[in-house]
Amino acid sequence: MKQNQLTGFPNNFLWGASTSAHQFEGAWNEDGKGLSTADMRKTPQGVTDYKVASDHYHHYMEDIALMAEMGFRAYRCSISWTRILPHGNDLVPNEKGLEFYDNLFDELLEHHIEPIVTIYHFDYPVSLIEQYGGWISRRSIDDYVHYCRILFERYGKKVKYWLTINEQNMMIVYGQSSVASLFYGEKIKERKTVMNINHHMCIAQAKAMAMYHEMKLGGLIGPAPNITAIYPASNLPEDSLAAINYSEFRNTLYLDLLVNGEYPSALWKYLSDRNWQPDILPGDMKTIVDGKPDWIAFNYYFSECVRAYPKDKASQRSENTDDPNVTFMAQSGDKPKIAENVPNTSLPQTASHMAIDPVGLHIVLRMLWDRYRLPLIITENGCGVPDTLESDQTIHDSYRIEFLEKHLLSCRKAIEEGVQLIGYCPWSAIDLVSTGEGCSKRYGFVYVNRDEFDYKDLRRIRKDSFYWYRDIIRANSLHADKQ
Repeated sequence: MKQNQLTGFPNNFLWGASTSAHQFEGAWNEDGKGLSTADMRKTPQGVTDYKVASDHYHHYMEDIALMAEMGFRAYRCSISWTRILPHGNDLVPNEKGLEFYDNLFDELLEHHIEPIVTIYHFDYPVSLIEQYGGWISRRSIDDYVHYCRILFERYGKKVKYWLTINEQNMMIVYGQSSVASLFYGEKIKERKTVMNINHHMCIAQAKAMAMYHEMKLGGLIGPAPNITAIYPASNLPEDSLAAINYSEFRNTLYLDLLVNGEYPSALWKYLSDRNWQPDILPGDMKTIVDGKPDWIAFNYYFSECVRAYPKDKASQRSENTDDPNVTFMAQSGDKPKIAENVPNTSLPQTASHMAIDPVGLHIVLRMLWDRYRLPLIITENGCGVPDTLESDQTIHDSYRIEFLEKHLLSCRKAIEEGVQLIGYCPWSAIDLVSTGEGCSKRYGFVYVNRDEFDYKDLRRIRKDSFYWYRDIIRANSLHADKQ
């Protein structure tokens, strides 16, 4: 809805940016850290691994000083599970690992930056997979809760903002590949197994949230899915229904379960008709109902466009479980009404061929607020492209500024319409190793001087976007001429 006048952001708005432990810290085998799936993950040829990353482990004080210079009020990071519990479920945690995060949080607070901490961000303990298959087993629930208790007891007075699992839905929607890729290469093709993984993750999060509330630590805790706007490819009614079905599976299944305590009815019918529904034991749903989130964090990069899957193609592709254009729900031989991803030719793209859709962010903000009525924070939103370090040691990333500025305008419009958006933490604070695309695809406000396999000096260099974001935060608003 068009607003006559757009004001600034709320005075207590949490301006910041995000990273994750395995993509940023490096020090993969130092000070007692155990192996995680990120350490074991196979990377494409010509792409670096995560062993050194941006070496934040040894540069954290310098990095936080840069965040403070930009004016951050918050910093969304994650804790490496195996830095705390090398085997994933050790009875006695690794003190060196605990000390690192103590030092990190103390340094942030010294600079008046609130830590927003993701408990699990794609770096699952290898030992737990070897012991019992990881999230496939219900044992994973208790081990996750054990890990959370250690974090809450140690950092509960320092950290007031917690996120349970990053992008659970991405691990499930693309379950035949993405869930498996977290388990360093093994593919999980059994759809019922993938839905059990999802169910176990939800129970684990609900138990952790209930435990956090019982400990009366006074902060906020909630999930961090990846949410996107889903458009029908045409004005055909079948395409609109396909968009609803796909959005339910991609976006709202996880939040409906965690916030409302129930599975979406149409999706449940679809799963149970095919015997893909998770195994729900007595007490599971009560556990989920009893552990509600206080807020919702979400990641947004682009929108998607889908059409109803053509019936005459269903049998042709029913056995092709690796087709990237077909959603999880399309993988069956009984020709169901399903969705197929198609390009949206109406949208511009970044240099790395990612659709640019700030209006989609506006749509997502309205949808999440209207559906769940919980405070929202954006924990990832960014423009990942190669940057050029000029001969004068500058990086002119006007494309990143333009991308973020348009998305911030959508944030401000949504706030004016009543959406309770309390923070914006784009991806990423400083350059890191991008998932599957190495350090050549950069997102940060700060350039890290390294190549895929040449670590150089890892020097931190401010990009043009660094100064732009600093000015936005200082003004607590976009420039007046950008309304």
